[in-house]
Amino acid sequence: MTASDSARPARPDAASDSATGGRPETASGATSPGHPGAASARPARADARRNREKLLAAARTVFSTTHEGAPLEAIAREAGVGIGTLYRHFPTREALVEALYAAELDAVVDCAPGLLETLAPEAALRAWLERYAGFLATKRGMSETLRAGWASGSIATPTTRERITATIGTILEAGRDAGELRGDVAAEDVTMMLLGAFLATQTVGRPERTARLLDLVVDALRPV
Repeated sequence: MTASDSARPARPDAASDSATGGRPETASGATSPGHPGAASARPARADARRNREKLLAAARTVFSTTHEGAPLEAIAREAGVGIGTLYRHFPTREALVEALYAAELDAVVDCAPGLLETLAPEAALRAWLERYAGFLATKRGMSETLRAGWASGSIATPTTRERITATIGTILEAGRDAGELRGDVAAEDVTMMLLGAFLATQTVGRPERTARLLDLVVDALRPV
């Protein structure tokens, strides 16, 4: 954590960003006292939601491409907002990391049904593995903060493994029913295979090697 991450700006409400045109936001996204009521509160809340989404997208980019100590100022710049806006949504690095991790885990789990609706099960599995790889790449950039937060209790411990394994099980079941994937492999075993593959390649920095290993996982799951 950088020194600038541990303290909020002296006057966070003075910070403005292009999305709000310099209008201060409260933590809930409402306009500050003195501004017109309901008519202006609705746009302010919409601005706040957009800023939060931009900050999470920027954090995803920064954490997946840089080291753990990336300053929060870099995330604010990537999002195109002021550092005060970041602190209003996420008062600490831990708060930002927890929100991003939860959003990424939800996204990687929730995308599976859509993939199965539009792709054959084997192709859906391969596409989902790419999305899972992206999730783990982002997680690596947050790993130190996550471990410290989970150990101290400042970040809630998620049921990541259970949710990922259940998602794999859903894809395997669809593949078994379609005759495209083996039906004698436990989802938990596939989870362990994937964790081993990603652990082996996380320091190599060669996406093509990860892709080859994911291809091998899919090949191992085809019916004999």
